[in-house]
Amino acid sequence: MQVTETLNEGLKRGYAIKVTAAELEARVNEKLAEAQPEVEMKGFRKGKVPMALLKKQFGQRVMGEAMQESIDGAMNEHFDKSGDRPAMQPEVKMTNEDWKEGDDVEVEMSYEALPAIPEVDFSAIKLEKMVVKAEDEAVNEALANLAETAQDFKARKKGSKAKDGDQVVMDFVGKVDGEAFDGGSAEDYPLTLGSNSFIPGFEEQLVGVKAGEEKVVTVSFPEDYQAENLAGKEAQFDCTIKEVKGPVAAEINDELATKFGAEDLEGLKAQISERLEAEYAGAARAVMKRGLLDALDDMVDFDLPPALVDAEAGQIAHQLWHEDNPDVEGHDHPDIEATDEHKKLASRRVRLGLLLAEIGQKAEVQVSDAEMTQAIMAQARQYPGQERQFFEFVQQNQQMQQQLRAPLFEDKVVDHIFEGAEVSEKEVSKDDLQKAVEALDDA
Repeated sequence: MQVTETLNEGLKRGYAIKVTAAELEARVNEKLAEAQPEVEMKGFRKGKVPMALLKKQFGQRVMGEAMQESIDGAMNEHFDKSGDRPAMQPEVKMTNEDWKEGDDVEVEMSYEALPAIPEVDFSAIKLEKMVVKAEDEAVNEALANLAETAQDFKARKKGSKAKDGDQVVMDFVGKVDGEAFDGGSAEDYPLTLGSNSFIPGFEEQLVGVKAGEEKVVTVSFPEDYQAENLAGKEAQFDCTIKEVKGPVAAEINDELATKFGAEDLEGLKAQISERLEAEYAGAARAVMKRGLLDALDDMVDFDLPPALVDAEAGQIAHQLWHEDNPDVEGHDHPDIEATDEHKKLASRRVRLGLLLAEIGQKAEVQVSDAEMTQAIMAQARQYPGQERQFFEFVQQNQQMQQQLRAPLFEDKVVDHIFEGAEVSEKEVSKDDLQKAVEALDDA
């Protein structure tokens, strides 16, 4: 087997690989000899089929396997010896396309090698960590929002008409074809108009009713309604309105606190303060991470594989095009050319991606199974009712697993660098932090 270098320019590499006919023949014979003890053929005992007959029967298929294994072996041996790591899957093609049995196999392999990544002195990196304390004003604002979500209802003045957002207390009996059906009746039922908790079209017909009024509501059950005997059928609900109540925010007191799992109001305030500061810390980390990436981008420079940059630029251009054309959901659109600006951003992303990957590998950073499970579960919650299907889909999809693992790995590498960098804390206001976060989006 011969491997001859044909190209070595920058990160581009090219090699001619030759597997001699004798080597192929030897590998075929070896594979047939390995299989011979298990082969059964009419007229021969198991394991006693002559080699010549085996070669006639299976030679062509085994030749193809031997050819592929020889080429793969030559490539692996080359990468082991050279230390090269291809940036993308090497391009391999047979150059003697008129090959016939008895000829040498000649193959051309080309790829772009990953560059050597320089070492980074983390201690030379100076970062500022923004610290925001939860002020009373922010805590009180959050309390007021909680009170809104925990709203109560109080009776409106006699004769008031129900409006969207009001609560109507009523008795009702549902009928299909004049007959009451199971589960279609209730007494003293509190229904909030606009909650969309009843059949579509039901709540809208109660807007304007008053206490003491009787109202017949006519609706049709959806075609896909879970009760098959009702699906798609028209129903009448005889409603007796007993009370109309208007929404009022819950009082901010110990009773409200217990609704949210706290012992008392002070305990709820402490929980809110802790949650707010956790949110501030997350935002501050994002700002500091951008500062770190900017610092690394200034500190480190090396040649980049053009294919990686072009692929990344294409993805950026494609994503931005869809953001500008949100009505186009599929990919049936004209080709999108990457601009110089796209390529500039792509170069930064590729450089930082390769750098962080190298740092993470040397630091033996690992994403644990538990961390992956948490990430998958977090994503699955975006598909209510289909969590199990999503979980199973991810388990069977390597590409999806990589998409979830990559940001986890990056964040762990970033935390590793933070530990070695010089980080100073600066207490700032919530508004200052907000401006810094908004600047990230503008950059």
